[in-house]
Amino acid sequence: MMSPYSSAYARSLDSQDALAHFRSRFAFDEPDLVYLDGNSLGRLPLASQALAGEIVAGQWGRRLIRSWNEGWFDLPARIGDKLAYLLGAEDGEVIVADSTSVNLFKLAVAALRHQPGRTRILTDDLNFPSDVYILQGAVATLGSGHVLEIVPSPDGIHGPVDALLARLDERVALVVLSHTVFKSGYVYDMAAVTAAAHAVGALVLWDLSHSAGSVPVDLDGAGADLAIGCTYKYLNGGPGAPAFLFVRRALQEALANPLSGWMGQHAPFDFALAYAPEPGIRHFLTGTPPVLSLALIEPGVDLLLEAGMDALRAKSVQQTEYMIALWEEILQPRGYTLKSPLDATRRGSHVSLGHAEGWRINQALIRELNVLPDFRAPDNIRLGIAPLYTTFEELHEAVERLRRVVDDRIFARYSSHRPVVT
Repeated sequence: MMSPYSSAYARSLDSQDALAHFRSRFAFDEPDLVYLDGNSLGRLPLASQALAGEIVAGQWGRRLIRSWNEGWFDLPARIGDKLAYLLGAEDGEVIVADSTSVNLFKLAVAALRHQPGRTRILTDDLNFPSDVYILQGAVATLGSGHVLEIVPSPDGIHGPVDALLARLDERVALVVLSHTVFKSGYVYDMAAVTAAAHAVGALVLWDLSHSAGSVPVDLDGAGADLAIGCTYKYLNGGPGAPAFLFVRRALQEALANPLSGWMGQHAPFDFALAYAPEPGIRHFLTGTPPVLSLALIEPGVDLLLEAGMDALRAKSVQQTEYMIALWEEILQPRGYTLKSPLDATRRGSHVSLGHAEGWRINQALIRELNVLPDFRAPDNIRLGIAPLYTTFEELHEAVERLRRVVDDRIFARYSSHRPVVT
């Protein structure tokens, strides 16, 4: 009988994978590289490579400024509507704009101004630190006595659901959470948390950066108010690609964009000096979009739509379960700890492992063993699984190299000093 921990078993799983053919639609420059950092930067879709040439040589090179009326001006909303389909929203509820941080600031300030008399903001200590910084900046900018409360996780892995719900009262204006936590991969029950917040009159703003394209999201079904997210992780939009924001249709006219700009202005080319917002989601735009990077988001989104989120999620769960089984059998005896939820329904598409020598192991994997994970302090080695192109054989090989780096003490050749970017 074939061992479930053998490379032959991994190959057998790949042979049964209905999504395997999508791998051929991405660029692969290093055949031996095990790339497990798609949760930070997704691989390059071949269609994006072709589109980049057309945008530069054709649209910019030949059509020049005429391209604004030949598709450029509509890009934020057109791609936003495609993202809406992935995220369980309607046309006209999602738009692509700015960065995740800028969108968070815009929506947080808009929501707080919409809730006069409420001064409390709730988040958790698992949230991406940049989100916390933005919220701190929003509080300082408004100067209205708002207080940001950071609720601690009970174990650094799972969200503090009970503690968050216990703190909800009529003074809470806004709850801001990462739907899928960036270190552990814990996934909140969006519908349950949103309903609890609504019961006391609070709004909820979700960061979908580690969910979009990897975890099924039903924004409208959950009654979600607001959401933001990046496009360069599982959406494969490219480094630094513009982000997206979601505003529930019923809130769109009630919330004002605090960074009002000409792309959100009604009839921007009338050049009126008084700002009059465009109705609907478009008034959450601010400045001129970066067309080159914006347009390159679309091929990655199209691939996900073609594959379907249900199929992607099924493969993601199968692959994270497989990785955890390999960890338990091979890596746990070598000092690796599991820092992601065991419950697949509460786990996203990356598996986080801890080790006392995590940073040095990470460096050895990258520099000698041709594995690209990423590292998050203090000891998290994150293994990102992108179902469109990650194979079971790659996961098996990654575990073998994680075993070797400890058994052969390869990590000992590296310094414990960490550079700025990890």
